[in-house]
Amino acid sequence: MLSWAITFLVLALIAGVLGFGGIAGASVGIAKILFFVFLVLFLIGLVEWGAPGLYGMTFYMAARIFLRAVSRVVDRYARTNIEPGTPDRPMPRLLSIDDDRSVHHLVTKALEDTGVEVVPALTARGGVDAIESERPDAVLLDVMLPDMSGLDAFRLIRQIDSRLPVIIVTAAGSSETAIEAMKLGAFDYLTKPIDVDNLERLVGHAIESRRLASVPVGMADLTEPQDRGDAFVGRCEAMQEVFKSVGRVAPQSVPVLIRGESGTGKELVARAIYQHGARSEAPFLAVNCAALSETLLESELFGHEKGAFTGAESRRIGKFEQCDGGTIFLDEVGDMSPAVQSKVLRLLQQQTFERVGGNTTIKSDVRIVSATNRDLESMCEEGEFRNDLFYRLNGYTITLPPLRDRGDDRVMLLQHFLAQLNKELGREVQGVAPDAMRRLLDYDWPGNVREMQSVVKQAMLHCSGPVLMASALPQEVTAGPMRPRKSAPAAEPQGEGDAGSSNGHVAEGEQASANGSAAANGLGEFISSQIAAGSVGSLADSWNHPRQLA
Repeated sequence: MLSWAITFLVLALIAGVLGFGGIAGASVGIAKILFFVFLVLFLIGLVEWGAPGLYGMTFYMAARIFLRAVSRVVDRYARTNIEPGTPDRPMPRLLSIDDDRSVHHLVTKALEDTGVEVVPALTARGGVDAIESERPDAVLLDVMLPDMSGLDAFRLIRQIDSRLPVIIVTAAGSSETAIEAMKLGAFDYLTKPIDVDNLERLVGHAIESRRLASVPVGMADLTEPQDRGDAFVGRCEAMQEVFKSVGRVAPQSVPVLIRGESGTGKELVARAIYQHGARSEAPFLAVNCAALSETLLESELFGHEKGAFTGAESRRIGKFEQCDGGTIFLDEVGDMSPAVQSKVLRLLQQQTFERVGGNTTIKSDVRIVSATNRDLESMCEEGEFRNDLFYRLNGYTITLPPLRDRGDDRVMLLQHFLAQLNKELGREVQGVAPDAMRRLLDYDWPGNVREMQSVVKQAMLHCSGPVLMASALPQEVTAGPMRPRKSAPAAEPQGEGDAGSSNGHVAEGEQASANGSAAANGLGEFISSQIAAGSVGSLADSWNHPRQLA
């Protein structure tokens, strides 16, 4: 009889631990199994019931623990089956899927004042299982997980609950993952290290979105493949919005107008749209409208028949005909003549055109992605550009920021170009001297990313050692336009070293923090070890100094 009592007690304790420990998923199922096992043993014990005393007390304790464990299981079952976002479940729930326990702790700490319950999962499979057992209002999903990729886990989550908002967490500057996540329907995404303010904002929006989607609305009685280019990176807010926009519009077939200054990377964006679009297996062709005369541009786009003009000795197939089913990129579209504008408009409206000098109507199903650095609205007002063509081309607009407004992205791009050009030129430049770094970060970059690439290449060709010195920089950088420096607020006096470094590198519109001066003072030391180790991003982190989970 004593052995039976001990068995009952052990099983009851196990059930109680599982029930009260808050272990999600499979543990609830184990507790349910123990319910039936314990019930059978308890009935056997009743048949064998002995004298009161030790046996009776053991049964009493076991029964109490058992009943409380069952109550816990039932409560968990009821709690997880309440529809998210309803008054019956006032505390919203965030499922955090990450193999780093410290991330769960920090996310929980960051959201503790918001009333959001954080449910952790260390694996993709555990997280997917918790979708059904925990019924979260939103998900924070890391893309790097031990058992499967975060994007694969996201696809499984979508199969279980297509309306569940999922916030993807990805590495800084990883445009590929960001675009792919937005294509798949992610609610939004964050980059590591996580900005706490941004985390709170996105989680709040995601939970509100879930509430609006879940709560019923009361009604009245109403019965050539191109690669994306490694330089297409960035972690500033404007570039993150560019990545999101590419992810949203790429799967569609609407025309896209890319706007931005010369050298900002408009063609890279066009290639990214193509690569991530439904036409990625079809041709991609690019035409610079500003590089050709009216006659040559018309022939380049639409082709010509033999004898159509002087020098047309044979028929030529134009880009629109070659690109049937694919994507064509019209760069500097604002430089097209009125005659070419009319033919492009007809193609957009009817998907038909004629070759220059020909009468045969040709059909072409082509997606047009265009780009310009000109003010097309003003050109329309002045009659230089057709309003109807502008509206057709402007199906979706993506605006690229100038490099001078991209904050610590300049450091990331510098790191990229150093690594790229070391390989291309056979050099081993491993670092940047502090005065050279100061000049590079203070320079206004009127030519944007394209100019930075050219400047770094020239400097590396003039550099004779492993460290890039200011003397190797081109004259236009050392004597060129500088970014205006901001003076420190009078209420917060700084040391001499801080005043000369911190505020001078803060991009216009960005906010400075106390860490900014320390980051700027860091330029007083060589950063060759940072570049050699591929960790210039750490300097960028302190440069832009968002409030982070670290």
